[in-house]
Amino acid sequence: MITAAQMRAARALLGIDQRQLAELAGISVPTIQRMEASADVVRGNVDSLMRLLAALDVAGVEVINEGATSVDGGRGVRLKSKLKPSGSGAVESSAPPAARGQS
Repeated sequence: MITAAQMRAARALLGIDQRQLAELAGISVPTIQRMEASADVVRGNVDSLMRLLAALDVAGVEVINEGATSVDGGRGVRLKSKLKPSGSGAVESSAPPAARGQS
């Protein structure tokens, strides 16, 4: 699944705080706080975990599970490189404005 460290790293990559992540995922701030306070793998309601992972995915964060393809084979997160064309023909990030530092 996802570890507390991965959650914090994902937020850092997106430049968002716990409140903004809670809004993106449609869950409460105390739920995000409890998840991030976990010792290792995040424990919680399956629906909340799925909402969190879906929100990170939509924001452009890829969660790398242990043993998945990565240089060192450990867990981690990374921004996706997928870009989508805008209506004007320019290419823009698929991350939401809050994740790109815009309001």
